Amino acid sequence: MNKLADRLNRLSPSATLAMSQKSQELKAQGVDVINMSVGEPDFNTPDNIKEAAKKAVDDNWSRYSPVPGYPTLRKAIVEKLKNENGLEFTEAQISVSNGAKQAVCNAIMALVNPGEEVIVPAPYWVSYPEMVKLADGNPVIVGAGIEQNFKITGAQLEAAITPKTKMLILCSPSNPTGSVYTKAELKELADVLAKYPNIYVVADEIYEHINYIGAHESIAQFPEIRDRVIIVNGVSKAYAMTGWRIGYLAAAEWIVKGCNKLQGQYTSGPCSVSQMASLEAYKGSQQAVEDMRQAFQRRRDLIVKLAKEIPGLEVNVPEGAFYLFPKCSSYYGKSYNGTTINNSDDLAMYLLTEAHVATVGGGSFGSPECFRMSYATSDENIIEAIRRIKEALAKLQ
Repeated sequence: MNKLADRLNRLSPSATLAMSQKSQELKAQGVDVINMSVGEPDFNTPDNIKEAAKKAVDDNWSRYSPVPGYPTLRKAIVEKLKNENGLEFTEAQISVSNGAKQAVCNAIMALVNPGEEVIVPAPYWVSYPEMVKLADGNPVIVGAGIEQNFKITGAQLEAAITPKTKMLILCSPSNPTGSVYTKAELKELADVLAKYPNIYVVADEIYEHINYIGAHESIAQFPEIRDRVIIVNGVSKAYAMTGWRIGYLAAAEWIVKGCNKLQGQYTSGPCSVSQMASLEAYKGSQQAVEDMRQAFQRRRDLIVKLAKEIPGLEVNVPEGAFYLFPKCSSYYGKSYNGTTINNSDDLAMYLLTEAHVATVGGGSFGSPECFRMSYATSDENIIEAIRRIKEALAKLQ
C-alpha cells in the first residue's frame, strides 16, 4: 500500500499555488484570465543585478558555498542591517538560505519542540501554521479583523500566552493584508514579550521596502527582547528576485549555529550565482527599489479607489506590500446560475469561473470573511479585473 509519512497528513496544500495552477489551466484553454493570486513583483530583476550574475557565471562561481552563505554576502547584510535598520550584527549572526521561506522554517525547526505553541496572528501567510505543524508544534491563532486593520494588540498577545508558548511569528508589512505595525504598536507587543523571557519572535520583514507610511520599524529595535528576535528578510520582493531564492535570518549566534546545523543536513548553502547577484543587490544602486515602491503605491491607490466602488465589499487601505484583503462576507448565502457562495473560497472560485480573475479565498490565511488580491500587475489589468469582479458580484442574488 502506498502510504506517505504521518507528518504530511497534518499539512494543507498551498491555496495560493493551487489557485495559480487553476488559472494557468484556464489560460491554456484560451481563457483570458487576469491572475491576481500570486505574491511576486511583476517587474524584472534590475539590470545591474543580472549583470553581476552573468559575471559570476563567467568567473566560475559554480561550486558549493559555505552552508550559511559566502562571507562577502553576510558582510553586506550586516551593513544593510546597520545602515537601514540601526541594528548591530556580526557575520556569524547571519545565515543565508534558499529564500526567506526556508529561513522562517529553519528558525521554527531549530527552536520549537513537539507540543510547544507558536502564536500566529491571523490573517497569516499560509505557510506559517503548516511549518509549525511540521515541527510538531501547535499553532495558536490570534485573529485581528479589518476593524483593527488586521493587527493584534498587546492584550490579545498576552491573552494567548500559556506555559507552552515558545514563539510569536510577526509579519510586517503583512502578507496577505498589507498592514504595517507602527513603532508604538510594536513597542506594545515588545512590552508584553519582555515579561516572558522564554518566548522568541520570528520577525518576517520580507516586504520591508514596499512600505507606504515611511521608514520601516523592526521589533528587533527594542533592547529588552532583542536577543530573542529572529529577523527574516531577503531579496525576492524588494529587488524583484523571487526566483533567485535568496533569503536570510539574523539572530543570536547560538540560534544561527542551530539553523546552520539544520540547513547543512538538508539543503546546504544556497546557489552561488544567486548569492553574487544578491551581493550586488545590497551593494549597488537602490534606485530600482524606490521606483518599484512608487509604482506599487500608485497601484495601491488605484485598486483601493476602484474596490471601494463595489457594493458589499469592505475595503481598508493597505500600508505596505502589494495586496488588498477586502471583507466579502456580505455575499455569503447569495447565488447565481446554480452557484451559491458559502465562504470566501467559494467566492474566489466563482470569480475565477465567472469573471476570469484569479484571487485567493481568505480561509487559507485564517480569515474566511475576506479574500486576497495581488496588485503586482499593470494598471490596465487592475482596472479590467475590478470591472469584471464588480460585474460578477452584481449578479449574485
